[in-house]
Amino acid sequence: MAAGANAALHPVAAVKTSYPATQALADRYVAENKVPGIVMSVGYRESPTQFLSAGRIAAEPGAPMAGPDSLWRIYSMTKPITGIAAMILIDEGKLKLDQPISDFIPAFKNMKVLDDPNGTTLASHPAKGPITVRHLLTHTAGLGYSIVTKGPLLDEYNKLGINPAAVGPAMEPQMRAVRAPTLEEFANRLATLPLIAEPGTKWSYSISLDLLGRVIEVASGQKFDDFLQSRLFKPLKMDSTGFTVAPGNAARFATNYYYVGDTRLPIDGGPSSIWLSPPSFPYGGAGLVSSARDYDRFLHMLQNGGVLDGVRILKPETAELAMSNLLPAGTDTSGLGTLSGLAGKLGFGAGGSVYLEDVPGAAGKGTYGWAGAAGTLGWVDRGRGIRGVVMVNYFGDKWPLRDDVNKAIHADFQR
Repeated sequence: MAAGANAALHPVAAVKTSYPATQALADRYVAENKVPGIVMSVGYRESPTQFLSAGRIAAEPGAPMAGPDSLWRIYSMTKPITGIAAMILIDEGKLKLDQPISDFIPAFKNMKVLDDPNGTTLASHPAKGPITVRHLLTHTAGLGYSIVTKGPLLDEYNKLGINPAAVGPAMEPQMRAVRAPTLEEFANRLATLPLIAEPGTKWSYSISLDLLGRVIEVASGQKFDDFLQSRLFKPLKMDSTGFTVAPGNAARFATNYYYVGDTRLPIDGGPSSIWLSPPSFPYGGAGLVSSARDYDRFLHMLQNGGVLDGVRILKPETAELAMSNLLPAGTDTSGLGTLSGLAGKLGFGAGGSVYLEDVPGAAGKGTYGWAGAAGTLGWVDRGRGIRGVVMVNYFGDKWPLRDDVNKAIHADFQR
């Protein structure tokens, strides 16, 4: 989930460059061997971004030190980037928020909904309404995820290779053997399966941002990854962000780990990573690699209302819309509350959560952002002018990193 600054932050000077509590947190996580290395960035209004780091990008003693340009698998922190890419097209009138996606992918014209999403069959009925761009942005399209879907629908997801994510060399060959070879084929396969809920009625964490990647490339006339490169990464000088790590950058790519009890196991080494080869297709929900410096530039642009260093990505009103609560009226958000532990306090914007109220110890009202499966965090608290990025790479909720970051930043802003 997104992290943010505590609601009780005291006003600070216009320029802030010191974050000793946050640096101490980074040092402690490495000293206690919770992670081999960690990089954090904190930006306050127009103060220079501060990068705080400790340790190395892998557990080996000779591994490079972690720093602002180290590369990390950001997994679901890809989702806000895909969401903002769609907002660029909304800004230009090439997409509309409530436009049916079947305008771009005809296979989604006549969708069906499971009679019983917890049942033992795929019995279904015609959907009452179409899936829209809004639904994809907010996980309300009625789609699922192989990590959360159950029963016979999960079996179909697995059979059709509806698994737009990469883990490591142990799993990738078998996943590629069934996964769709292109984003277009992925979308068309997905359209053959029933939904778990009527579009627009239920928040269900899903592959909707992956599907949105196909909508973006049809609406824009560009391949999805080319669109991101030309409209976001290049203008924002996010030179280290992409779906593939160039061989020349492998030396600064962190190793990813998985915890089994208290044992930390490497599952994808940086110098030999599966990210050194192109993915089956660009995964708009979980496929990007980035650096703390790059992701801070993305968030800084949003904090500035769609512009950075004189380069405008979005109109101010579109940036505001993207970071507002876009959930359809009456949406069942119990799933979002269960995932976040913040029932009733979160809405959802363009690929990221939005805090609907101040939550002491968590975030201020209006904070927008999301997290990644391997521990990364990224958020922008526009009300207080604070943005932050946390880069680590380990699967699971082994450590209370989000809470610890919130406490550290809160302490720094009370100094």
